[in-house]
Amino acid sequence: MRLFLVRHGIAVDHIGGAITRDSERPLTDEGIAEMKQVARALTKINKKPDLILSSPLVRARQTAEIIAQAFDMEIVLTDSLAPAGSPSLIFKAINKHQGVNQAYLVGHEPDMGMLANKLLWAGVECEFPFKKGAVARIDVGDMPPTGPGTLKWHMPPKLVHSLLS
Repeated sequence: MRLFLVRHGIAVDHIGGAITRDSERPLTDEGIAEMKQVARALTKINKKPDLILSSPLVRARQTAEIIAQAFDMEIVLTDSLAPAGSPSLIFKAINKHQGVNQAYLVGHEPDMGMLANKLLWAGVECEFPFKKGAVARIDVGDMPPTGPGTLKWHMPPKLVHSLLS
């Protein structure tokens, strides 16, 4: 199974005005533009996924919607990808869907890094930070993984800019 871990794009960094909770913070114009480039790059290097799962928080949902639009798909929201979600709940969310060979998982940091560590069976001393808008592909044999996954690539947004230039 191919898993694409995606950290949400650049979001408004403060609460105020109409934004009263962290969960309501939307992507900035820069974040939207950057994620459109990332989505375009993903369509060039990858086939259409079977599933796009996203945290329900606004910034992650918007990020997932941009990717879904590029692939002409719908997203599925899951609390398992919200901040402090657990890998076991993410694995259950994936397994609810039949025939998934390729899935995008859109969430937050440090959770995406911790999920990558879990999938790769890396120790706690291994840090796997995700910049905003970064994507990593990790292949696993089964779900939940019964062996270490394989990191195929990790693409920060700056790399996307150079690929599309």
